Amino acid sequence: MSVLTHQTRGRTGGTTGSLAWLLVLGIVLAALNLRTAVTSVGPVLDRISSGLGMSGVGVGLLTTLPVLIFASVGAVTPALARKIGEHRLLLTALVALGSGLLIRAMVGSAEVFLFSSALALSGGAVGNVLIPTLIKRHFPGRAGTMTTVYTTALAAGTMLAAAATVPIERATDGNWHVALGVWAALAAVAAIPWLALSRSEPERDTGSNDLGPRSLVRSKLAWAVAAYFGTQSMVAYIMFGFLPKMLIDGGYTPGQAGLTLGVFTAIGIPVSMVVPWIASKFADQRPVVAAFVVFYTIGFLGLWLAPANLAWLFAVLVGIGMGSFPLALTMLALRTRTPEATAALSAFGQSAGYLIAGAGPLVVGVMHEASGGWTLSFLLLFAVVGLQLATGWYAGRARYLEDEKAVPSL
Repeated sequence: MSVLTHQTRGRTGGTTGSLAWLLVLGIVLAALNLRTAVTSVGPVLDRISSGLGMSGVGVGLLTTLPVLIFASVGAVTPALARKIGEHRLLLTALVALGSGLLIRAMVGSAEVFLFSSALALSGGAVGNVLIPTLIKRHFPGRAGTMTTVYTTALAAGTMLAAAATVPIERATDGNWHVALGVWAALAAVAAIPWLALSRSEPERDTGSNDLGPRSLVRSKLAWAVAAYFGTQSMVAYIMFGFLPKMLIDGGYTPGQAGLTLGVFTAIGIPVSMVVPWIASKFADQRPVVAAFVVFYTIGFLGLWLAPANLAWLFAVLVGIGMGSFPLALTMLALRTRTPEATAALSAFGQSAGYLIAGAGPLVVGVMHEASGGWTLSFLLLFAVVGLQLATGWYAGRARYLEDEKAVPSL
């Protein structure tokens, strides 16, 4: 295995020169792809289910797959990276992502569609964990800037797949197969820089293999990061799933609700551009945690109690509050000293966090069906935001995972 030479390392230990720019390009292109397997399905889910004859159970499994795959595959990603190398693993993940997207766009079987979706989501799950690790390894002195680049590209890819899938379907005379398949081409482009980078695997600290899931289970900081990640993801899943229905029940037309959801999604791009940069400027991120909780609280109160014609404004405030997502990703690097620790915390925090988040939409759906209104759902959202404040307050305090007595030092 070849390693990065000393000539490619900067004074702060970061990668420099042409290799650094190739890494930046690779991270941006990979990030654009990490959510396409998820957000391209929702806009055409009705056509997919009817076209494949998918049962209600199948549709439920399809919508639950992202949480299950992100949690399970994310947990084993550090071990896989140690065996085959981070660059090679990310290349493999992008190939799996693109292959899954292509296969599911070509099949007429619900079972094969679910299997290929799981394959595509597995590639995204690996990228979720690996990219924060690569940022910590190659750009330790610019972690905030590179996390900004990463989260902005991630938000842009999320919005692009959600916004463009239906227009592509309409342009192809209602062919949802083509509308889903085009995203495989984006994954193929993203694999190109990692094909070159696969020949320059970085050196790794093989002495840190003991920083595994068992040790992190005993870490209060790891659980705080996981709970913070999980609560913000739960809010996101609930809002993406139910905001349009909330607005329609309040008097919006489907078109107005869709437009508001588009603005709500788009606001994540500028927010992702500033949050990691701001958070990395300070050792203590608790003021940023508190600021997002304020945005959430005002936004949810407005959606619940304010006149319906102002709902778009309060939806935007909630969208700003969802800057807690790039903040959670930034904490993965800020709460660790080494790339190996970042990988372990990223895998643990995201895996446990996605399992926590997955319960949110199910509970809200049951509450709404049982009550016929949104009061119980908003009360749940306030409780989740309160838990987010508590866990974020603990996770945001300046310290390192490696310093905890329960965690072996690196």
